[in-house]
Amino acid sequence: MGFAEQRFSVNLSILFTELPLLERPAAAASAGFTAVELWWPWPGSPTPGRSELDALRRAVQDAGVRLTGLNLYAGRLPGPDRGALSVPGEESERFRANVDVAAGFAESLGCTALNALYGNRVDGVDPAEQDALALENLSLAARAAGRIGAVLLIEALNAPESPLYPLVSAPSAVDVVDRVNAATGRDNARFLMDLYHLAMNGEDLPSVIDRYAGRTGHVQIADSPGRGAPGTGSLPLEDLLDRLREAGYDGRVGLEYKPGDRPSDRAFDWLPREAR
Repeated sequence: MGFAEQRFSVNLSILFTELPLLERPAAAASAGFTAVELWWPWPGSPTPGRSELDALRRAVQDAGVRLTGLNLYAGRLPGPDRGALSVPGEESERFRANVDVAAGFAESLGCTALNALYGNRVDGVDPAEQDALALENLSLAARAAGRIGAVLLIEALNAPESPLYPLVSAPSAVDVVDRVNAATGRDNARFLMDLYHLAMNGEDLPSVIDRYAGRTGHVQIADSPGRGAPGTGSLPLEDLLDRLREAGYDGRVGLEYKPGDRPSDRAFDWLPREAR
């Protein structure tokens, strides 16, 4: 089948970052894409002012693209933070303050997937305490997602780049998915299968796909090593995406890779324009 049979979205928090935020949706549209994703665009502000929210909403609408995925507040990304919801004190409070704001923004653009990064382990805090806080906050987020008809995504990162992040395997992330669904009874938590992170963890990707495709709410890709575009590393991404389709996954695939030393609009030569 190949890449041409997939539906892609482009992440505007890692691609097109050479442009101001409000110019990125139009740049993605000019490159041929109809769907975009975002990490929380205001890492220093979980509750930005209405004017900022309205400006980004207009930029997405005016570009004629659809927002298909949005991260909830996760601290500084890119940077040392890997989420806030399991971090006691101010950070988890900021996460809770963000949930309804992010859900409302997502709903206004027809976005049906919210991604909640778990958060790093904190020195001097019992991991069990963090896990209890995480379940409470993920349940809050799942209920907010349910109110707008969205799924809540839970992602595994990779241990080499995120050594303090506790979810560094597919089973660990899916276990949290199960805990959230059991706590809320909503069954709208899903696994975010990022093939780059899983590859960096040394997981058997065909086995992960076969086991968890039915539990997966979204897929993201970058080649490994290097987190570049498909073809810059050694992952058989075309074959892996074919396997996902054969396993029943029919959602979009998020492009979450670094463009390298070239403008982002030149980082899609691996993908025919008509397939975007």
